[in-house]
Amino acid sequence: MIRRATEADVPAITGLVHELAAYEKSSSLCTVRDEHLRRALFGAQPSVFAHVAEQEGVVVGCALWFLNFSTWDGVNGIYLEDLYVQPAARGGGFGRGLLAALAAECVAHDYTRLTWSVLDWNTPSIGFYRSLGAQPQDEWTTFRLTEDALAELAATAR
Repeated sequence: MIRRATEADVPAITGLVHELAAYEKSSSLCTVRDEHLRRALFGAQPSVFAHVAEQEGVVVGCALWFLNFSTWDGVNGIYLEDLYVQPAARGGGFGRGLLAALAAECVAHDYTRLTWSVLDWNTPSIGFYRSLGAQPQDEWTTFRLTEDALAELAATAR
């Protein structure tokens, strides 16, 4: 079953995010805690949203997403930050179900895009996404500022 996350799902979602970090060989970079997700998902001004996949009452997958905006279309879209299904539950349609739920959010709200990134080495996921009709945006390169570089640039703000 795929459904919108509730506050009671926060510990399970936090655990799944840590599992995803391990899968991506980045556990040391993952510092998220329940209180971070609780505030982001269910605080006074939620900045992120989530759907979960349940199997026999246990959360086995999640999709964390937020709204972005297309200046070309003039409307919002969804950016999928993380999609993760536990290995034992893969092949059960949960990944497809989570993406279908986000596509339905887009259609229901007249959003024109559902966008996400995938690591180049993650060929199983790339194949899965292509099977759904998703197209890679190979002409774009993602950039990121963090830590010292972020602080240094911020210090120049007027």
